[in-house]
Amino acid sequence: MSRTHHERPPLTLLYTPADRPDRVAKALAGDADVVLVDLEDAVAPARKEGARAEAVRLLSRVDRPVQVRLNHPDTPWHTGDVAALAELPAHVGVRVPKVETADQVSALAARLPGRDLHLLIESALGVEHAFDLAEAAPTVASIALGEADLRSDLRVSTDTGLTWARGRVVVAARAAALPPPVMSAYPHVRDLEGLASSCAAGRDLGFCGRTAIHPAQLPVIREAFLPSAGEVDRAREVVRKVTDAELAGVGAIALADGTFLDRAMLDQARAVLALAATA
Repeated sequence: MSRTHHERPPLTLLYTPADRPDRVAKALAGDADVVLVDLEDAVAPARKEGARAEAVRLLSRVDRPVQVRLNHPDTPWHTGDVAALAELPAHVGVRVPKVETADQVSALAARLPGRDLHLLIESALGVEHAFDLAEAAPTVASIALGEADLRSDLRVSTDTGLTWARGRVVVAARAAALPPPVMSAYPHVRDLEGLASSCAAGRDLGFCGRTAIHPAQLPVIREAFLPSAGEVDRAREVVRKVTDAELAGVGAIALADGTFLDRAMLDQARAVLALAATA
């Protein structure tokens, strides 16, 4: 059973390596809706312990949206990462890489009670289990794809090979009453036109927002996912028409262009207005 989310969703999520405290501090003071402090792929093995200590130091009093990406349970750093996160403010979320089974999620949720878990699905097995992962614990706050690893696992090199997996995770999130997934980071930091085009394709599939690996990507992502002025005007018209019709006891409702309306369109219109409120 699903419910509707009309909260202001985060559109821009910026990754920063935990072993670069200067970059983390700059990101925390920047414009990203969420700062993602990475203990995993962005940090070399020899620097893991120091990176964790820096993350704790920088985030112990943070008062803005932040998530920390942990190392996988199969690594020697996972236990220390979890222990460190348990000491951080409760609003600091956990970005969980390479999730494949509901048991992995429920075990982590038990060790970090009350803390939001943001799951990254990065393998074919994870994609197959997407809905079960989304419902594995009450503290699962989102699911998304980690597309670099997923491309390797699926042995695909173009976006075409990811189309089914992308649709699968969008459907699983919706079925589990979670917000729409954010897109995986676009790796070509200088190709802003390609980023905009990729975001538009993701938006058509049902994604909302995107992770970034460079601050220059943030304005492009935000613009791509914010509704246009025309979309906002139409959404307001839908809300007004349906509300007026309900008050008047009228069943059939149509816009000026002849489009007939129903409750599902009202829900979508409210989602558009919630997005517009992030501008």
